[in-house]
Amino acid sequence: MPQQHIQVGIVVERHTVDSPWVDHAWAPLAVLPEPPPLAPWTELPGTPERRSFYLGSATLTLYSVDTAHFRENFQAGAAKLWVAIRPTGIEPALELVGVTADPFESEVYSENPGDIVEALPMPLAIAEQVLAFFEAHHVEREFVKRQRSEHDPRKGGPQRPEPGVRRREVGS
Repeated sequence: MPQQHIQVGIVVERHTVDSPWVDHAWAPLAVLPEPPPLAPWTELPGTPERRSFYLGSATLTLYSVDTAHFRENFQAGAAKLWVAIRPTGIEPALELVGVTADPFESEVYSENPGDIVEALPMPLAIAEQVLAFFEAHHVEREFVKRQRSEHDPRKGGPQRPEPGVRRREVGS
């Protein structure tokens, strides 16, 4: 299965929150088209209420089986990258879960309630690489509807009604 790896940089933000339970929250802020020559957790210019950090580099992996998903990402309007981070409760405060251009993979990232997932604008340089990968590897697949097998009374289960015949509701 053809795949491509793209190295990117991830920027996160720690912002003040007005809450009785926590004093701050983390969020992915940006994806950089190339990792800069900075050490992970380098603080970037910001304000005391909004502090930005270079989290580190990450690998965006494109798989040929996901090209239809990439197309949907671009057709939805402004293309996005989804970044998932996880608070650790220790230092360093966060770990990177992943970065993806596949909107369906981003849903998988959202399944862990403790993870923070943000859809961020896809930088043009990355968009060009994703589109080139799409052009090189996309294969249109015909949708084939699954055919149901006939009811076998030996296997149990309710019998399907004949086409066009309505089922009688219990008690009617």
